[in-house]
Amino acid sequence: QLQLVESGGGLVQSGGSLRLSCVASRYTLSYYAMGWFRQAPGKERKGVTCISSSGGSMYYDDSVKGRFTISRDNAKESVYLQMNSLKPEDTGVYYCAPVRPSIQTGCAPYHTWGQGTQVTVSS
Repeated sequence: QLQLVESGGGLVQSGGSLRLSCVASRYTLSYYAMGWFRQAPGKERKGVTCISSSGGSMYYDDSVKGRFTISRDNAKESVYLQMNSLKPEDTGVYYCAPVRPSIQTGCAPYHTWGQGTQVTVSS
């Protein structure tokens, strides 16, 4: 079964940047489209961006367009999330997950989750 480990979170001031990483083990990540999801305190987990299995297509939620960039390195079984111009509303636990292949309108997870990584943006 696919196992995922997220890292790279932390505390950053508003306007700062962070780069999250997600590494897969026990299965090849390159088979899957992958997404990053955010769970803010007291809210449901929400897909913010996803990328096709080849890396050729991406989807971004309106809340992160122009600020976040998703990428992947299939040779390293890894997916990354570069987050720039961070805002306090970006605060939450970030998870990566495999998603259904159709990503044109959003990221539908297969519900295989890692432990997540906490991102806190102070104002």
